[in-house]
Amino acid sequence: MTKVLSKDWPFTIEDAVNRDFAAARTGDWNGVTGFFSLVGSTPVIIGVAVLAAVVLRLRLHRWRESIFLCLAVAAQAVVFFFTTLAIDRARPAVPKMDVSPPTSSFPSGHTSAAVALYAGLALVLSLLLKRAWLKAACWLLILVPVAVAVSRLYRGMHHPSDVTASFVNGAVCVTIAARALLDRTVTWTKSFHRASPMSSTS
Repeated sequence: MTKVLSKDWPFTIEDAVNRDFAAARTGDWNGVTGFFSLVGSTPVIIGVAVLAAVVLRLRLHRWRESIFLCLAVAAQAVVFFFTTLAIDRARPAVPKMDVSPPTSSFPSGHTSAAVALYAGLALVLSLLLKRAWLKAACWLLILVPVAVAVSRLYRGMHHPSDVTASFVNGAVCVTIAARALLDRTVTWTKSFHRASPMSSTS
């Protein structure tokens, strides 16, 4: 991405996308994107995840959904951290609207965290609610990470491929965590059967 494919499509048009966003900045959109960039920030993600986990635990009287949500968010953070260590990519060559953290541009931590949290929350709510229209409405939460991703592009903090990879990161972490924790066919404990007197003697 940074060397081998940097001169191939679609990476050759990424700079143009960032320049177009920078040229289209307005006061109103600056405020909107600033809000959604904040929504994807680490303190807000952690706060919302903890609050949602506590509410789920108190309402459902079990840990399964709460642990799932926290695991999905934590897993994407681990993947993000080690990916930034392996891939050193400069941020877009446009004026930045936010302070650049000391990490690689690839991938977008804001976006992957928002995908893990809000897609995970949408999945949990869709499994808990009974009415079909409410189940469908839960998936509107996916619009939050989409707004976060567009905001990070608009504010000059990431390339399009950065946020695209972050959607993959968040979605994979949610899928794996859901398979491990929300799938009722997966048991967490082993079954122990007491041996009969006949089998214990020889």
